[in-house]
Amino acid sequence: MRKLIFGMNATLDGYIAAPGDDIGWSGGDGPDSSPSGELFQWWYEQMGASELTLYGRKLWEAMSSHWPTGDQRPGATQAEIAYARLWRDMPKVVFSSTLDKVDWNTRLVTGDAVTEIARLKAEDGGPLDICGATLAGAAMRAGLIDEYVVVTHPVLVGGGTPFFTALDNWVKLSLVETRTFPGGVVMARYETRR
Repeated sequence: MRKLIFGMNATLDGYIAAPGDDIGWSGGDGPDSSPSGELFQWWYEQMGASELTLYGRKLWEAMSSHWPTGDQRPGATQAEIAYARLWRDMPKVVFSSTLDKVDWNTRLVTGDAVTEIARLKAEDGGPLDICGATLAGAAMRAGLIDEYVVVTHPVLVGGGTPFFTALDNWVKLSLVETRTFPGGVVMARYETRR
């Protein structure tokens, strides 16, 4: 059985996007800046360790609007070039009832997300990453997530898209790793206790 991991950048008050889907706060040293090189490298390594990434529509649209050509943009750093190439080549699944086409080594699922995630999880293979609040929320409520990775940035935005969804039952977790990054960013990794 594969491990399902939900990890994203979040504000100290628990949001992955401020109102209006604004993620400008997720830069390394403040709004409208890039993540630190160390944090960017860490995210690259996380993506490289995943066998398959599962996207909800909104995050897919954000990622696919930038990374397919991120290595060809003027001023792209070596890290951004490597990330773009890895992102383009890695296997991905997008869950959406409104999209009719996806590209870049990606498969579209228009049916029940929880059923398909459970099926993918039951297969043999490496870890699965799940990205996007709505999709991850459905997997959380179904008890499918094995690991939570919260990369907390020192900013309060007061509202927006929460990292965690409303749950029907408590989920007990065990802290397995922490790490600090420049700019006061803290990563905490938790495993679900079953």
